[in-house]
Amino acid sequence: MDVVTGKWKSLILWELHHHGVRRFAELRRGLPGVSEKMLVQHLREMEEDGLVHREAYPEVPPKVEYSLTEHGVPLNAALTSLGEWGAERMRRIGAEKVPVDAG
Repeated sequence: MDVVTGKWKSLILWELHHHGVRRFAELRRGLPGVSEKMLVQHLREMEEDGLVHREAYPEVPPKVEYSLTEHGVPLNAALTSLGEWGAERMRRIGAEKVPVDAG
């Protein structure tokens, strides 16, 4: 559970799984509310944990792409049932009762 601790890590996994390779700005746009600092921190941690691959290209302006590794793909699949549980909970209790900071 340590590798997915943090509000944004599971959402980063989903975003990379759903869209494949993403540049930093694309990830940030796909995760409304995440700060640049938090996204950088989570991506670095996930890279260290072997879940995310970071590819930096020697260009000006810098180009960096992120994708899931062979270890990140099955973790994302394992989290699918947790996401389904959360969606069912929201339907059951009503989305208006779920705090915005939940998660």
